[in-house]
Amino acid sequence: VPHGALFPTVYSGHRRFHMEPYSLQYIVVELILVKEHNGVQFTTSTLVSPAGHPHGHGHALGPSHGHTPVPGEERETWGKKIDFLLSVIGFAVDLANVWRFPYLCYKNGGGAFLVPYLFFMVIAGMPLFYMELALGQYNREGAAGVWKICPIFKGVGFTVILISLYVGFYYNVIIAWALFYLFSSFTGELPWVHCNNTWNSPNCSDLWAFNNSLNDTHKSTPAAEYFERGVLHLQDSEGIADLGLPRWQLTSCLAVVIVVLYFSLWKGVKTSGKVVWITATMPYVVLTVLLLRGVTLPGAMDGIKAYLSVDFLRLCEPQVWIDAATQICFSLGVGFGVLIAFSSYNKFSNNCYRDAIITSSINSLTSFFSGFVIFSFLGYMSHKHSVPLDKVATDGPGLVFIIYPEAIATLPGSSVWAVIFFIMLLTLGIDSAMGGMESVITGLMDEFKFLHKHRELFTLFIVVSTFLISLFCVTNGGIYVFTLLDHFAAGTSILFGVLIEAIGIAWFYGVDRFSDDIEEMIGQRPGLYWRLCWKFVSPCFLLFMVVVSFATFNPPNYGTYTFPIWANMIGWCLAISSMTMVPLYAIYKMCTLPGKFCDVSLVHISLVYISLVYISLMFNRAITEPSTRCAPYLGSSVM
Repeated sequence: VPHGALFPTVYSGHRRFHMEPYSLQYIVVELILVKEHNGVQFTTSTLVSPAGHPHGHGHALGPSHGHTPVPGEERETWGKKIDFLLSVIGFAVDLANVWRFPYLCYKNGGGAFLVPYLFFMVIAGMPLFYMELALGQYNREGAAGVWKICPIFKGVGFTVILISLYVGFYYNVIIAWALFYLFSSFTGELPWVHCNNTWNSPNCSDLWAFNNSLNDTHKSTPAAEYFERGVLHLQDSEGIADLGLPRWQLTSCLAVVIVVLYFSLWKGVKTSGKVVWITATMPYVVLTVLLLRGVTLPGAMDGIKAYLSVDFLRLCEPQVWIDAATQICFSLGVGFGVLIAFSSYNKFSNNCYRDAIITSSINSLTSFFSGFVIFSFLGYMSHKHSVPLDKVATDGPGLVFIIYPEAIATLPGSSVWAVIFFIMLLTLGIDSAMGGMESVITGLMDEFKFLHKHRELFTLFIVVSTFLISLFCVTNGGIYVFTLLDHFAAGTSILFGVLIEAIGIAWFYGVDRFSDDIEEMIGQRPGLYWRLCWKFVSPCFLLFMVVVSFATFNPPNYGTYTFPIWANMIGWCLAISSMTMVPLYAIYKMCTLPGKFCDVSLVHISLVYISLVYISLMFNRAITEPSTRCAPYLGSSVM
């Protein structure tokens, strides 16, 4: 360290010793910290003047108060606290809250499903949510930059950035579909009501006829044919090898979505923080209006009763617990780098603990509330067509682009209700897409400092790149590309990323040190519960989910269409490309160290990967053995 520079804070075990500074120079140093029970740890420290630190001392394991990503340049902050809260809520509350949680609740024992859902929410969801908010706020950088606290794990930052980019390739297409439906709703009669349109097939039937007769197995509704034949033009493609050219109608809608995203993000959180005032609040207004209309429909209460019916015997089935754990993992938005990026623009002293509790709770309550809206209309459809509820209950895009439009089409003033519904889908999708893009933009700008001066151009580059790749999803066979991306881009890879993130914070950086950072920000040290969850419960939960994801993997399909082997290989390459960022960067970091540490570390990495493969194989064998009891199932052991 040059003469007159600040001296670092020195750690021994969990005790911190400060050495008095002698000047106000700004330096960046890299320390190699050794703990007997943790092996070797790496951390990069940014040291600033005592005036910049809330306690008057340089901090050796993270940025001090007032640290900025570029020396001499003040980091942007949210205009108002509510801008940040709405952005986090808008990102976390997305289309899956409407089309997945209600169906899972109905399928897995109704109200009984809330038991494993809330259990996993408390032991894993909230702790991980809190961890990411605190991590971003303390270090004030994006998903990659925050790992200056432990550079050997920096690869996980690039993993989550890459995953967010992959998701943007196909998530924007869903918003484009919603926009296409919105434009189509401005008519006297909705185009998915009858079978007399040019896109309809001879199998189209205006009457729902759900029975087991052979003649009805190939019947389809006008709403189903409108989505698959009128919007997607699936009849003009024979599979993923026969995509065709992008359709101009969907391409135009996709371009509009990209333009909206660009002008929402180009100036940073100052602009995006204002957009979410509309996109994050509108869904709640629309859901409330739809619920008030839905409960007045015949059969609505039957649907709501089915949604809330309690069957505690279902808790003996491991799949119920797996579904609950999976929903928690994906519904909160942990692992995409978005929470880290958003919180990095907070003030240093912001109460991130309170924010984590509020926003994660609102997300779960929104999922539960949306179930009343969805099942009031599903109950109405079941009553109107005299079919069992399970014949109309579904999840995924089919719910919001087929079943729900079918229900809306039967209402008086159907065009108005359709416009309201698809505006809700648009706003749900836009702010979630904004979050994903912000994760990529912030993460890369903080890693490559020169990009800070060119945010507008870099944002344009990112959104245009996603637009060009997304064009594959708006071709005649685009739904096959969409399905492949959806299946591989953010499944096992996102679970793997969060697992490595949790291990890096809890076991390498250290829970005690992380708790010190939080106490430095908010003046309150995390309690024993949070520290235990971070160090033991959450990593074990995530390891379990990674193993389950591998062991229960099924190749993607769309209806009766099965993807060829080469398509699955492309999908796996996509998933692996993001996951390999972790070991590749770790190997690079270790191999650049002096001595023989590189050789030892490579052996350790090999042993870890072999162990994970072995556990996956054993778990796959365990869950495939038939059993009628609760206890023998590995999935039940997490209770």
